[in-house]
Amino acid sequence: MQRPWLQHYPDGIPAELPAHSYTSLAALLDEAFAQHATLPAFHFLGSTMRFAEIDAASRRFAAYLQSLGLAKGDRVALMMPNSFQYPVAVAAVVRAGLVVVNVNPLYTPRELEHQLADSGARVLIVLENMAKTVAACIDRTPVEHVVVTRMGDMLPPLKGAVVNFVLRYVKKLVPAYSLPKATSFKAAMKIGKRRVFQPVSITLDDVALLQYTGGTTGVAKGATLTHRNIVANVLQSQLWYSPATRLIPANEQQLMVCALPLYHIFGFTVNMMMAMRAGSCNILIPNPRDIPAVLKELAKHRFHSFPAVATLFAAIARHPDADKIDWSSLKLSVGGGMPVQPAVAELWKRVTGSTIVEGYGLSETSPSASCNPCAGEGRIGTIGLPLTSTELRIIDGYGRDLGTGAEGEIAIRGPQVMRGYWNRPDETAAAMTADGFLRTGDIGIMDADGFTRIVDRKKDMINVSGFNVYPNEIEAVVTAMPGIVDAAAIGVPNAECGEMVKLFVVAKDASITADDVKAYCRERLTGYKRPREIEFRKELPKSAVGKVLRRELREGADTA
Repeated sequence: MQRPWLQHYPDGIPAELPAHSYTSLAALLDEAFAQHATLPAFHFLGSTMRFAEIDAASRRFAAYLQSLGLAKGDRVALMMPNSFQYPVAVAAVVRAGLVVVNVNPLYTPRELEHQLADSGARVLIVLENMAKTVAACIDRTPVEHVVVTRMGDMLPPLKGAVVNFVLRYVKKLVPAYSLPKATSFKAAMKIGKRRVFQPVSITLDDVALLQYTGGTTGVAKGATLTHRNIVANVLQSQLWYSPATRLIPANEQQLMVCALPLYHIFGFTVNMMMAMRAGSCNILIPNPRDIPAVLKELAKHRFHSFPAVATLFAAIARHPDADKIDWSSLKLSVGGGMPVQPAVAELWKRVTGSTIVEGYGLSETSPSASCNPCAGEGRIGTIGLPLTSTELRIIDGYGRDLGTGAEGEIAIRGPQVMRGYWNRPDETAAAMTADGFLRTGDIGIMDADGFTRIVDRKKDMINVSGFNVYPNEIEAVVTAMPGIVDAAAIGVPNAECGEMVKLFVVAKDASITADDVKAYCRERLTGYKRPREIEFRKELPKSAVGKVLRRELREGADTA
């Protein structure tokens, strides 16, 4: 296979990953904790945790998990926003030979129940703000142990008490819940402190992470990512970004803005794991939607790198206080999760002086698969070049390579590509070609230099602020509503979040209103999945076999 992209690699970027000695992701973490012990690892709400503190806390929590009788390979679900507890819990789970199951903290009981049941998670660690959701479905899942944590649990005692008090009693962000058998995070840490963590033999081929995604069908399924996958993508990403990070003064620790949720694969690998290996520090942003609060936090630091989705770059750059931030140290802005529109890239460059380097990946690729060069000129409107040790090709419906200049499905092969979908061999077989390439479902064209441009999206997927929304799921929820005959969801352009969900509904009679449908969805769908617009129709356009023609609905929306 020809690899035209190699001739456009920046100086110092190898075609293949150099050999490494890591036997697992746990070994990578062990090395990081030893090498960077005295350095800050995370800043959060005005406090700092050093690598040595993450090391000690994760050992205690790992010992607690082992006290529950968990066996190697058992799944542990984490349902938390960005906080100190998240990296502590991840390191504990990984070091104990268990499997991290990332859970969106905004899930509804229906969504949470499916993921816990599908993954077979035996333990769930949840922020108390979301404990009411857990209480509503926990009895219908295989979960045996629930650990409830509070936002301030790992902050200094006085500050932590104030944060917990304000969230519960002032902002009233902790709905009442009943989980009588749950253990508090602090109690779990005390149990772990009385025990000795027992190291576990882990290999690169063991499963490290289940990252749930809709794939191309809308059925939520776990991308099975091994220790090898995550370690490889950490090394690939660190290499690729090195032309930019080498510009950071030698006497400064790299400081990364972590506005990506760590439970999202982009934040998990690019922010947390890559920073661990590099000895970098993350500024944890608990709520990136609160732009004034984000800017207030950024004003406190000289930061060097900023991975984010395009909507966040746009929201920050458009804010009137953006010019009050010192952007002079920013060496690397990485755009992922969704396309970066040229207008957003130009605005960000004008406000910050930094060029957004657009990349591409999926949960199935850990996530990074390609990226524009960090040195020299990238190509706006493309997803750049395949990363080191990664092959990208354009294929037809039979898996045949179409070469450059032809339109077809983007397929990816590399050490970061998942083992398969958890307990779904049929889905795995459909996603992989015979020679090991992952079919992405995205349609693209590769030019003669190896830069690829996406020309069409996964057929029906909607991308809301970097999160995949699948019409099948929304339609299944809405058509279960009494009085609804039919429904179809599409994505329509939105300046705030890239795309938003528009829902077409056929109802039995006119008594059902848009507000009724929105209220029904509010109880059953995470916020970003809820339809913003609802249009009632007498009937939906369908094919000869009865399949809803979403393409016609999209075209109608475009011309409306």
